[in-house]
This record gives sequence, C-alpha cells and structure tokens, in this order.
Amino acid sequence: MRDAAARAIMPRYQHLAASDIIDKAVDDLVTIADKESELILAEGLAAILPEAAIVGEEAAHADPTVLERLGDALCWIIDPVDGTNNFAEGKPPFGVLVALAERGECIAGWILDPLSGRFCRAGRGTGAFIDGERVQARGSGADKPIAAISVLFMDQGKRTAMKDHIAPHYTLVDIPRCAAEQYPRLVTGVNDITIFERTLAWDHAAGALFLNEAGGKCARADGTPYRVDDDRKGMIGAAAPALWDDMARRLAEIG
Repeated sequence: MRDAAARAIMPRYQHLAASDIIDKAVDDLVTIADKESELILAEGLAAILPEAAIVGEEAAHADPTVLERLGDALCWIIDPVDGTNNFAEGKPPFGVLVALAERGECIAGWILDPLSGRFCRAGRGTGAFIDGERVQARGSGADKPIAAISVLFMDQGKRTAMKDHIAPHYTLVDIPRCAAEQYPRLVTGVNDITIFERTLAWDHAAGALFLNEAGGKCARADGTPYRVDDDRKGMIGAAAPALWDDMARRLAEIG
C-alpha cells in the first residue's frame, strides 16, 4: 500500500492534468492514479496470497462480473484511491483501502492515509490498531452526538426523512467523502455516528471491520453484519453500540 502511494498516488497529487481525470458516472470519478495504484496493489497482493481472488474497484467497473468473486473462499478487495473526488480536486482526505474476505466475510483490513502516513489495520477477533497501537473506539463526549450522514445516494424521500426526523437529534457535520477517513473518525472520537447509503465492498470492508474490532459497531440497519457479497444499501456506523442502537431505532420509526 505504501509502495502504491509512493509510486502512483502522491506524485499525481495536485499535479493531475484534465486528461488524467475521467467521469465514470454522475459524481464518480477515476484518475490515472486510481488505475496505476490498483495495478501495483493487485500485483503485490497476488504475490502474498496467490490463491485469493482479486476484486478491485476499477477492474469491477470495467467488468462487473468480477464482483462474482466477492464470495470466493478468499478474496482481496482493493480501493486504490478512496476519496477520488477529493484527490482530483487536489485536497484531502483520500486514502487506500485493502481488505481480505473469506466466503463473503471480511477477516482483515488495512487503511492508509498517504498524506499523514496514518496506518489503520484490523483482523477478525484480534483487535484494531493505528500505527501499531491498539485502539478502542471512543465517543466525542458531546452533549448531542456528532453525526456525519451521507445522503449522496439517497432518494429525495429518504433525504427529507433524514432532515425532518433524524437530524434534529444530532449535531451534523460534513462528511469527508472518503470512507478511509470516516471510519477512523468514528474510532478516534471525531464523530459519533454515521449513515452510509451506498455500501460497496471496496469502500467499506476494511472500515467496517476496523470499527467493530475497535469496539464500535457497524452493521446493517436491521442489525445483520456487513458482508462484502451483499449488495443491499444502507449501513450505520457508530463509536459505541448504544449510539448504534439509538440510530437504528430512529431509522425504524421512519421506515
């Protein structure tokens, strides 16, 4: 991951030409750094565990059948540049996400911030670590829980419900538009709670495991665990199970 950041990402940061940025879809960009980073990561991960399938964000965009490998016995999952929109604008945050899944369940995850060097990792049943130090999720301590709620991929009805029935109970802050930053914020006391609508495997596999292993809670709104081979929408992440329970109850009330 550090090699990909050093060779493909940081040399392009704030030095992208217009031709280096492509619109994949509405509000969804890809840059030459994404493509180069994914190639470096895929090559390196294949050498570490050659029996594992590899599902990268850009490979899946080019060939959606790649997604069928997410439920394989072992599967590497790569987000070569998370927060691409930020990266393309020449501003933080952005990061690199790698996860290893076993039959659809994430068993290990890694999150790198190329700018600060912060490195988060987690293993199933073995805890969560930042720069080698074991961490426990902690709330912000604010009287009103601090919430970063992503409505980017919600329909208008759901956005309205969020504004009218959910937002008044929280202190709202801007989302970082980068899962590689949002999950660490939940662990380090910057944010208390978040709602994700779109839950693609490369965005959330590593982070969901990291948050859960740190003692927070990340799960579907109905309480079921996040799986990388489940294409449902919607997920709650919280710095503590009690915060998660409160949000889940409120969401259930609005249907």
